[in-house]
Amino acid sequence: MIPVAEFKQFTEQQPAFKVLKPWWDVLAEYITVAMLMIGVFGCTLQITQDKIICLPNHTSADRVSQIYCQEFTQSSEATNTSEDDVAGFTPSPTTSVPPREMSGLKNNLDLQQYSFINQMCYETALHWYAKYFPYLVVIHTLIFIICGNFWFKFPGTSSKIEHFISILGKCFDSPWTTRALSEVSGETKQEKTIDRELSKPNLEENSPATAELPVPQKLVAETPSASVLDKKEGEQAKALFERVKKFRHHVEEGDILYSMYMRQAILKTCKLVLITIYNAALVGQIHFIVPCSVHTEDMTGYNSFCCNHTKAHLFSKLAISYLCFLGVYGLTCLYTLYWLFHRSLKEYCFRSVREETGIGDIPDVKNDFAFVLHLVDQYDSLYSKRFAVFLSEVSESRLRQLNLNHEWPADKLRQKLQQTPEGRLELHLFKLPGLPDTVFEVTEIESLKLEMLTEAMIPPLVSKLVRLEELSLFNCPAKIQHASLVYLRDHLKVLQIKFDDVKEIPLWVFTLRALEELQLIGYLSQDLSKTGALESLRELKSLKVLTLRSNLSKVPQTVSDVASHLQKLSIHNDGTKLLTLNALKRLSLLKELELVRCDLERIPHAVFSLNNLQVLDLKENSLHTIEEIISLQHCRKLNVLRLWHNQIAYIPEHIRKLKILEELSLNHNKILVLPTQLFLCTKLRHLDLSHNEIRELPPEVGVLQMLQYLAMTGNFLEDLPIELFFCHRLKALKLGHNKLTSLSPKIGSLVSLVRLELKGNRIDVLPTELGSCIALKKSGFVVEHSLLDTLPLDVRERLSEE
Repeated sequence: MIPVAEFKQFTEQQPAFKVLKPWWDVLAEYITVAMLMIGVFGCTLQITQDKIICLPNHTSADRVSQIYCQEFTQSSEATNTSEDDVAGFTPSPTTSVPPREMSGLKNNLDLQQYSFINQMCYETALHWYAKYFPYLVVIHTLIFIICGNFWFKFPGTSSKIEHFISILGKCFDSPWTTRALSEVSGETKQEKTIDRELSKPNLEENSPATAELPVPQKLVAETPSASVLDKKEGEQAKALFERVKKFRHHVEEGDILYSMYMRQAILKTCKLVLITIYNAALVGQIHFIVPCSVHTEDMTGYNSFCCNHTKAHLFSKLAISYLCFLGVYGLTCLYTLYWLFHRSLKEYCFRSVREETGIGDIPDVKNDFAFVLHLVDQYDSLYSKRFAVFLSEVSESRLRQLNLNHEWPADKLRQKLQQTPEGRLELHLFKLPGLPDTVFEVTEIESLKLEMLTEAMIPPLVSKLVRLEELSLFNCPAKIQHASLVYLRDHLKVLQIKFDDVKEIPLWVFTLRALEELQLIGYLSQDLSKTGALESLRELKSLKVLTLRSNLSKVPQTVSDVASHLQKLSIHNDGTKLLTLNALKRLSLLKELELVRCDLERIPHAVFSLNNLQVLDLKENSLHTIEEIISLQHCRKLNVLRLWHNQIAYIPEHIRKLKILEELSLNHNKILVLPTQLFLCTKLRHLDLSHNEIRELPPEVGVLQMLQYLAMTGNFLEDLPIELFFCHRLKALKLGHNKLTSLSPKIGSLVSLVRLELKGNRIDVLPTELGSCIALKKSGFVVEHSLLDTLPLDVRERLSEE
């Protein structure tokens, strides 16, 4: 007997896999349970009751007994008689044996002989199908059960199925699923208003930003949240998104689940056909009366027996019932094959889910992923609907936003505020998965710097930052909603963008009509005409400062589009040689020009036509000579000239032509001698000659009565001319790392001095006249501590006063 308890494990596994069992598989399961009950019931009867009962015939009547049994068997088959008809049966008159009355015979056999004969006849005379029918039913049913569940346990499919069911259950029960569906199930009045605003064509015609604006998703729109996820639930939902992504990537590449299910269905159908055919053919071998002939005359006195198969009538009914169940089971198999071959199960479209939920970016899936979703739909399509939420990038971004808001509250963001060199209050966010909405609660922000954010969407909430003037996007291709752009277009003054590819520059940048300063940091194509980069600069009507930190070989022609209002142009070229600068000639209103690391060997001739130029910076180039400096006299407003970090060996005498020059930086060059004509630039306030090879400072330096800053650090000066101390307006005097052996007592005449550097010289004693430099404090006096001790105590105390 096979106990039902052995199938407990199988029945306990059904709740886990029920979502992948369509109705026909469930019906087939119930049928197998019914067939199993038939088999178990038959086995129980076979074991607990006698199998066959036999009676012997006299030797003279052996032939009569055999004919009697054969006649009764044939009659039973033809007329389907019941057991009650057996008592009134008589042999046919057509036989050669005359009928006789059965009055009963005494056989003189004991119980052991009867048992022996029953067993012998059961083994030899009874057909094998009549003997083992219940066991065959149990075996066949077990085969069907195994075939019906084989793909759940096959090594190549079980892990994927269990993983999918686990994810599906968690997605179904996740609080985020309920929240996401509730937010998009019906638009609130506020959502409709926002959608109408976002759909208004407020941008100028042919604006390049039109293509950049993202299509607003309902899930992202700000709505009054009915429920708030706690941090733990948000993290769980975030982990679910990652699991769904990995599972989708892994499962969509193959079709092993689909193939295994199809093979299982085909194999089950083939086995069913074979089992049904031979059961139908052998069910007729179950007889109630069975003639038996065994050679046992020496043991019992008889060779022929007439036997009664006690279970034949019941077994025949069970066999017919079993065949009926096989027929219904076969219909489920045929329907399974029809479903597999008639429908396209390797593609699954979420069109209806997208229309119902409003989440428009749910992707269609293929292969095994699509197949298991088709199976889930047969169980309950609500599972697919709730699972689809975790395939949506919009839903994921919204969840990421909630987690960000939990992680970065407004108070925490306020602690990160810092002051920029320009005096703005800046918030710097680095390597976050998105832009927290809590940023827009910190209304005191004046500068917002977003660096390497995975995804940044600037919402209409940016209008809360009423003080925001500067925005920095460093490797952060931010997207922007229309309402946000409308606000920034009229309020943003400074924009910095750092990129790896010119295509990362958002097109909406060129619609910021109030923008005054634009900095682009990244590599631009050498042929800008092909990429269309910077073509829209002409749209920036208020642009005054343009900074390009790139690898340009020529000044872009598009720069001339802003010539009518551009005041400062800065090109930092990262060592790439700048060959063509003709576009500079059109920048007639340019006041400041910086050409840094452009590998220039001479001062560009295009500069000389800039009549309004006030500041010229040629830092870190390859200038060896500056003979062209005489042409700078045409720049009648030039007052700042920075030629630092070059290879300049001497200063030409005609530098005296630059009468209005106020700042001259020639530090980090190779200058040996200072011409006296340099000091005819009497309006010089700032003179930096540090880190050269100068050995003598001419006494003509005393002519510079406007001089406030003089740097001679890192030269070879051995002494200082007395005339230097006639420059009574000097505030900073940097003489460190020279070869000075003494400092003149005339230093006391520099009463405005606030910065004095003497460290790195050969001075042994400091003059006490330093006490007359009333503006000089210890914090601005850079000298060795041992040398400071040579000053009188009262001088040291005065220097220490703050």
